Amino acid sequence: METPRTLNELFFRAIERYSSKRAALRFKSGDTWHDLTHQELARRVKHTALGLRDIGVVPGDRVAILSENRPEWAQADFACLTALCADVPIYPTLPAAQAAYVIRDSGAVAIFVADRQQYDKIVETRDQTPDLKHVIAFEDLGDPATMTLQELMQRGAAIESSHPAYREEALAVDPDALATLIYTSGTTGDPKGVMLSHGNFTTNVLGALKVLPIGPDDSALSLLPLSHSFERMAGHYTMFHGGCTISYAESIEAVSANMGEVRPTIVLAVPRLYEKIYARVLENALAGGAAKRRIFFWAKRNAELWADLVLDGRPVPAWLGVKKRLADRLVFSKLQARTGGRIRFFVSGGAPLSAEIAKFFYAAGLPILEGYGLTETSPVIAVNPLDRPKMGTVGRPIPGVSVVIAEDGEILARGPNVMLGYYKKPEATRETVDSEGWLHTGDIGELDADGYLRITDRKKDLIVTAGGKNIAPQPIENLVKTNKFVENAVMIGDRRKFSSMLVVPAADAVTAWARERNLPADDYPALLKHPDVVAKLEREVMLNLRGLASYETPKKLALLERDFTIESGELTPTLKVKRRVVEQNYADLIEILYAE
Repeated sequence: METPRTLNELFFRAIERYSSKRAALRFKSGDTWHDLTHQELARRVKHTALGLRDIGVVPGDRVAILSENRPEWAQADFACLTALCADVPIYPTLPAAQAAYVIRDSGAVAIFVADRQQYDKIVETRDQTPDLKHVIAFEDLGDPATMTLQELMQRGAAIESSHPAYREEALAVDPDALATLIYTSGTTGDPKGVMLSHGNFTTNVLGALKVLPIGPDDSALSLLPLSHSFERMAGHYTMFHGGCTISYAESIEAVSANMGEVRPTIVLAVPRLYEKIYARVLENALAGGAAKRRIFFWAKRNAELWADLVLDGRPVPAWLGVKKRLADRLVFSKLQARTGGRIRFFVSGGAPLSAEIAKFFYAAGLPILEGYGLTETSPVIAVNPLDRPKMGTVGRPIPGVSVVIAEDGEILARGPNVMLGYYKKPEATRETVDSEGWLHTGDIGELDADGYLRITDRKKDLIVTAGGKNIAPQPIENLVKTNKFVENAVMIGDRRKFSSMLVVPAADAVTAWARERNLPADDYPALLKHPDVVAKLEREVMLNLRGLASYETPKKLALLERDFTIESGELTPTLKVKRRVVEQNYADLIEILYAE
């Protein structure tokens, strides 16, 4: 069988190959998980694709999708692809004005919306989206003027007999044809539409599957937004092509419960999820009394010693093997059970993962394979292999992708996964992809002797102090965020005499600590100004920063009452901090730090 070259080939091959498998997709309705078979999905995709044709959507048109993760998202995506359209995913967390910008800039002629909440965004900004002709709702909104997905499928089914060549036409799509426009959330400026082709995605899927073993016995829990290239490529196309059943988490808040119900073998997530699990494990251990604490830290110490030897390829002494098995039974089996008891591996992407957390999870029998990529590279550039992960790195470049380090330390990538360009922005495209096809990532990194890539920081995020010292803030922030008293942290200090840090305390942990010491804890803003609390948080932060060079260590801290949010503009939809916005929002507080 020839190597597939397009997403439509991946789709139809998976339908044929796994037709006897119980479920392609799973979703929860009420208290029950429901299965959607490959044959039923194929039927829905075909009728949706033909329905789009019936309402006048033609090959080459753009069709937007504004929805959280659910089976209808996958159905709409595959329908657009097989109808030879390009879809435009929009984060369901975006406010109406930002969603309208994406619809208007992409020239989308139709949009799928999940529910009333998303539909209202379209109604609110309809005068700003002149090309938009059709709104299709996944649910019946009780509005006769709005077409439902069911009605669109009925229209497609009605013309099925007059379109016998649907499959052949879908399979004839050119690998260079535009498959999607993904708008980068961007930490600066307006979002840019990244043009990704069928071939961009398909080569990335096939390259990733040569590194990550995924098959029809696997089950994945989908929790990252499908609007993001990481979940789209890895959690959607790669899982589907590999035959893995995809279950959609009900929400981020329900992930823990859904893991226990679905019992996945693979989960893709951003570092924040692993940080929270790690912090919760430490908190439970510390709150459990002296004996429980001793057992936990004994288990952690011996399991990490075992992990060091295994990761280095050195033999494990018999005595350590015995201790590791006991540690598993006493401590880590409980953590494994809380993640469903069947995890083969996690994958982490989207932001740097702390090496300390990666080693702890590996020692606990729950390996996290950290990877790296950009929307502009479809997105995977490198990922750690399951048989030889290296903590603190993002693994080796996947097959087909080349990586070099420029003279200034910037990571450059080249391969068939590199985007077609930015939509209607040729100048921005030339700034990012040079004449030889090398994509300039904007990240600083290095390749070690084994070819593993280590990211040190974002090129634009580097802090250069007034004394000329370069500080990479992300690794330092990650060290601080592993502390149970810290929810978030942002380093500042560019062109200043020294670096400082804005710290968002973990309100529950701080309040509980204060109550134990009979401090007045009912007024949280006042509590954060209490000298004992300020001193406690400074001690906790500095405890995590032992070993840093003096110029890297923040000299002053400022405690913030609330965490950063998407709504305030301080976070992108993928929860990356917009440093410039944070600095603007807290400009007065920062000036006070440096004025004293």
